[in-house]
Amino acid sequence: QGETNAGRPWNYDTLQAALVNNWRNLWNQGSLPFFYVQLPNFMDYNYLPSESSWAMLREAQFKALSVPNTAMAVAIDLGEWNDLHPDNKKDVGERLALAALNLAYGEKDIVYSGPLYQSSVTEGNKISISFTHTGSGLLTNDGEAPGDFAIAGADKKFVWAKTKIEGDKVIVWSEEVPEPKFVRYAWADNPVQANLYNKEGLPASPFRTDK
Repeated sequence: QGETNAGRPWNYDTLQAALVNNWRNLWNQGSLPFFYVQLPNFMDYNYLPSESSWAMLREAQFKALSVPNTAMAVAIDLGEWNDLHPDNKKDVGERLALAALNLAYGEKDIVYSGPLYQSSVTEGNKISISFTHTGSGLLTNDGEAPGDFAIAGADKKFVWAKTKIEGDKVIVWSEEVPEPKFVRYAWADNPVQANLYNKEGLPASPFRTDK
C-alpha cells in the first residue's frame, strides 16, 4: 500500500507504525509479524537526478522497519511504468515468503531482504556506503557498475556518480563534486538502472543520506 499516500509521504512511517501496533493490541498479539511491500517503480523515467514523492514514500516505508518484527519486500524492479498494479505478483509473494520463513517460522539461515542502507563515510572525494542484509555479497544484476547513484556537496545539487563495489560496500564519487556530503540511490518514481542486489537475488532498497 501507499500509492495514495505519495502526495503526503512525510507522516507515513508514523501511520504505519500506528497501524501495526493497533492490530497487535486489538488481537492481543504483541509481536505479531508484519510484512509489507515497498512501492514499486512506476511512471515515466527521469534521466536526471530529481525529487520524487514516490521515493519519499518508499523512504517512509523503509523507516517503518524500526517497528520490531517487521520486514519489507523491495519491489523497485517489479513495477511497470504504465500500470499502478503491476502483473508480477509471484516475485512479490516469494520475497514476502522469505521474510515469513525467517521471522515468523524461525528459519534464520534464510536471507530475506535485499541490501538496506546502514551508514556512509566520506573519505576524501569519495563516499563509502555500508549496508545490512548483504547476504553472500553485493553485485549488480546486469554486470555493470552500480547505477542510479547520485552525489552532491553541501549545496545538494545532485549529479550522477561513478561507482564501484568493494566488498560489502559501494564507493561513489564524481569529479564534479570534489567535497561530497550526500548520496541518493534509486531516488525516482521509476529509476532507470536500480541494479544493486545481493547474491541471493534480492534488490537494494532506494535511500538517501540527506534529509
